[in-house]
Amino acid sequence: MKVILQADVKGTGKKGQVYEVADGYARNFLFPKKLAIEATTGNMQDISHKKAAEDRRKIKEKEEAAALGSKLNALQIEVKTKTGEGGRLFGSVTSKEIAEVLKKQYGFEVDKRKLELKDPIKALGSYEVPVKIHPDVTAKLQVHVSAL
Repeated sequence: MKVILQADVKGTGKKGQVYEVADGYARNFLFPKKLAIEATTGNMQDISHKKAAEDRRKIKEKEEAAALGSKLNALQIEVKTKTGEGGRLFGSVTSKEIAEVLKKQYGFEVDKRKLELKDPIKALGSYEVPVKIHPDVTAKLQVHVSAL
């Protein structure tokens, strides 16, 4: 019997794929647990329409991320902080502070976890901070740290 999996099933396959399974396995295990539906022509068309809608949504998300990435690439933000002798900072500039400056001054909502800052910034100067907006889109944000 051909079935369309509604969820990942260990040993059988991935969600949304069509598989040939034993009749008893389908009737006694997959169907009662709502892990699969029968692969009729109507169900196949429904799955293909859902998959096309999902593909369009993913493309739209990627385009929006690319637009935000180009804006962030052109942006140079300035973070002012207290400093001590020799340009050393009291504390450090973290990804949380950079995300707050982006939100307050420029209106960009960027999650602090998307800023891929290897180590907190502990000295004055200019830094390039990668921002992973989307799995396929990474922007480079110019951050200038200066004294108050």
